[in-house]
Amino acid sequence: MSGSLVLVATPIGNLGDISQRAHEVLAVADLIACEDSRHSGRLVKHLGIADPRYVVVNEHTEREATKRIVETISSGNTVALITDAGTPAISDPGAVVVRAVIDAGLAVSAVPGPAALVMALVLSGFSTTRFVFEGFLPRSGSDRERRLADIAAEERTVIFYESPGRITRTLTDLAVTCGDQRRIAVARELTKMHEDVWRGTLGDAAAHFAANPPRGEFVVVVDGAAPTPAADEELIARVVDESLATGLSVRDAADRAARTLGVARRAAYRVALSRRAARDTP
Repeated sequence: MSGSLVLVATPIGNLGDISQRAHEVLAVADLIACEDSRHSGRLVKHLGIADPRYVVVNEHTEREATKRIVETISSGNTVALITDAGTPAISDPGAVVVRAVIDAGLAVSAVPGPAALVMALVLSGFSTTRFVFEGFLPRSGSDRERRLADIAAEERTVIFYESPGRITRTLTDLAVTCGDQRRIAVARELTKMHEDVWRGTLGDAAAHFAANPPRGEFVVVVDGAAPTPAADEELIARVVDESLATGLSVRDAADRAARTLGVARRAAYRVALSRRAARDTP
C-alpha cells in the first residue's frame, strides 16, 4: 500500500483559478482535510465531486484530525489537504499536518496554485528579488513591538496578512515605526469582484484607511528599508567617547557602540582601546 498527503492549492477568491490537476486530485482523494467543510464544500460542489469525505483541521481539532490523517495515509489512502483559500500550510493549521506526516515517514506532495502573498508581492511594484513573509503580526504587547521594529529595519520587501478590524491601527503603528514616507502597497479582495491595490506612503495609507472603513481581507506589502550606511571609525569613536565619558569601561563602551551602530564588536573594541589610550596620554 502506498498512501500520501497531497497539498492542494485552491482559489483565493475566483473559482475559475482552480487548476485541472487540483480538480483531479480532489476528485479521487479518499479524504479531504480542510479548515471548514461548509466553506470548502462550496468549492467541491462547484467541481461536481460527489460524496466527499472531510476531516476538519483547525486550532481546536488539529490533534485528533492529524492522528486520523496519518492513520488514513498509513492504510494506503490519499488525503488531499486544502485551506479556505490559497496554498495550504502557509499561516495555516495544515502546517501541523505536514510535519506529522513527514515525521511518520509518509509521502507528501503538492499541487501548486494561488497564494495571496505572491500575488500581492508581484502587484506591489517593489523588489521581488528578496522578500520575507511575516504571516499575521502579533495583536499586542512586546512581541508586536519587536515585529514592527524588525519590519522597520528589514531591507527586503516585507509581506504580511491583516484583518479589516486591525488594518488601520497596524498602518498607523508602521508609520510611526518605519517613518511615514516608507512606501507600501495594501491589497484586498484579490481575484474577487472588488479587488483593489492601494499604493503610496505609510502616512497616506494610515490616513486613507482611517477615513475609508476597510472591508475584506488584506495583504500588506512594505518596501524594504534603505541600507544602513556603514559606520566609519570617526562615528564609532564619537559613540565610544560619549560612553567613556559616562564612566563605562572600554569593554562596555565597545559593546554599546557595536549594538548602536551595528558594527562588529572587534572593530568597536579596537577603537575603544585607542580612544582610552588617547584619553590617558598626558
